[in-house]
Amino acid sequence: MQYLPNVIFLIILLAGIGYFAKNVKKLSRNINLGRGDMPSDNKPQRLKNMARIALGQSKMVVRPIAGLLHIIVYLGFIIINIEVLEIIIDGIFGTHRVFAPLGKIYNILIASFEVLALLVILAVVIFWLRRNFIRIKRFIKPEMKGWPKMDANLILYIELVLMALFLTMNAADYQLQLMDTPHYTKAGLFPVSQFITSIFDGMSVNSLILIERSAWWMHIVGILAFLNYLYYSKHLHILLAFPNTYYGKLTAPGQFDNLGAVTKEVKLMMDPNADPFAAPAEDAPPPDKFGASDVMDLSKVQLLNAYTCTECGRCTSECPANLTGKKLSPRKIMMDTRDRLEEVGSNMDANKGKFIEDGRQLLGDFISPEELWACTSCNACVEACPVSIDPLSIIISMRQYMVMEQSAAPSELNIMMGNIENNGAPWPFNQMDRLNWVDES
Repeated sequence: MQYLPNVIFLIILLAGIGYFAKNVKKLSRNINLGRGDMPSDNKPQRLKNMARIALGQSKMVVRPIAGLLHIIVYLGFIIINIEVLEIIIDGIFGTHRVFAPLGKIYNILIASFEVLALLVILAVVIFWLRRNFIRIKRFIKPEMKGWPKMDANLILYIELVLMALFLTMNAADYQLQLMDTPHYTKAGLFPVSQFITSIFDGMSVNSLILIERSAWWMHIVGILAFLNYLYYSKHLHILLAFPNTYYGKLTAPGQFDNLGAVTKEVKLMMDPNADPFAAPAEDAPPPDKFGASDVMDLSKVQLLNAYTCTECGRCTSECPANLTGKKLSPRKIMMDTRDRLEEVGSNMDANKGKFIEDGRQLLGDFISPEELWACTSCNACVEACPVSIDPLSIIISMRQYMVMEQSAAPSELNIMMGNIENNGAPWPFNQMDRLNWVDES
């Protein structure tokens, strides 16, 4: 019976990590449904971008208030993980404050954890007020109703509870240390939780141990539960911001990529030995699609972008089309792409890893042509994103499909492209008549 708590803790820990690994495997499978390979060029620049944008939060502080609050929560998440490591070791081996022999270093660590925990609580409260009372415009767009709003608030509640449990655990522990309770080694500096100990006045040792142990268990189980909740939440960017900024575009903003299908057609036309009318071999793969109509037509980087989206709405708040009342919202483009990818993944889960055609696709069922054609291709959304997401690339890919596969461009574009094909210019004038204006002058 002595080791029963340790066994239970180990089972919970392995179950939590195991389920997280299962979600990571599913996430990787879904991203790998995309086309092409992840870029591997210019690794020094990619590492520099990751360090500056993901680790250094350089694009977050463009908006100072939100940036500062986010940095506090981010630092709290990173640094307090050291405390989680101590809890895991204590849980497995039955020790208590295993890092206590570090002495003054340990005191500084615990003190910094507590100050950060208090700052995180304050930041979370401000975030909650901004979303629910101040009602900042980018948080109340149509795509943020229902689950996205609930998810954002739920994350704030979880972070608030986890920090409160941490401080409660430390306060009870500190009180037990003052009472010279066996097993509760005198260690740590408690600049915040020491002010909570007054609520424990008059309590027995057993009651205090019950409070400390309950807070300890709820804190670590809550962290494991939150870890596994990430996959279903916008907070997945905690993990994916680093690879997403690493694989971010290095070319000039807005520069279009060559379509492989078009390159292949051009090479075929320029090959004097190729027969353009030859029937394809029976075992030949199906011809490449021009552009994208569904998530499987997008690149792996574009699908990684969709999963990394923080739903912060900075892209939408900078979008000139959205600001003038158009239906387009770059944030919704990313959310719809992720939702469709999850739908495809669930389809595969239900069919033993094979996708069964479901009669749905990203274009039309999730994203309308009206949204896509509202885009001005100005690149404002890409510049605004704090984690290097590129909504414009998905918009362009889907436009290419509509133009090249469906001939479904707006009439103005169809007229222009017809003029280019027939007259070599966007204007409806024959090449022979192009200089007539000179004589008229």
